[in-house]
Amino acid sequence: MKPVAKLLPFLLMLCFSLNIQAQTKPHFNHTTIYVTDLARASAFYHNVMQLDTIPEPFHDHHHTWFNLSNHGELHVVSGAKTDIPHDINIHLAFSVPSVKDFMVHLDKYKVKYGNWAGDYKVIQPRPDKVNQIYFQDPDGYWIEVNDDRF
Repeated sequence: MKPVAKLLPFLLMLCFSLNIQAQTKPHFNHTTIYVTDLARASAFYHNVMQLDTIPEPFHDHHHTWFNLSNHGELHVVSGAKTDIPHDINIHLAFSVPSVKDFMVHLDKYKVKYGNWAGDYKVIQPRPDKVNQIYFQDPDGYWIEVNDDRF
């Protein structure tokens, strides 16, 4: 038997093993926020964050789903009884080509934004030179907008 032929079963097993690993590795699918006013939250994510809605399977007027990426979604679900405080350490992060241009967009919608410390209209530069700002949605969820990868 030729040396390549002896390796064939091993190579096939290796390929099969790698394929199984690739199929079982988790990937991001969606995140959900629980809101007090679905119309208000949906308008914010559609108009301010410029996200496109996607079909949702419930059709019960308690859900709005938004496209975040090729395989990522934001699910906005109504039913929260009160707005509760959220910590800035737990936030959604979005990238834009220009944080300064996005700040102008936020000004149009009268959204208050600033750096991590809460200084109004101040950009937060990271050590890797990525610029970022923080603000809250109508239910108090924190959002970071940065210029990473642009």
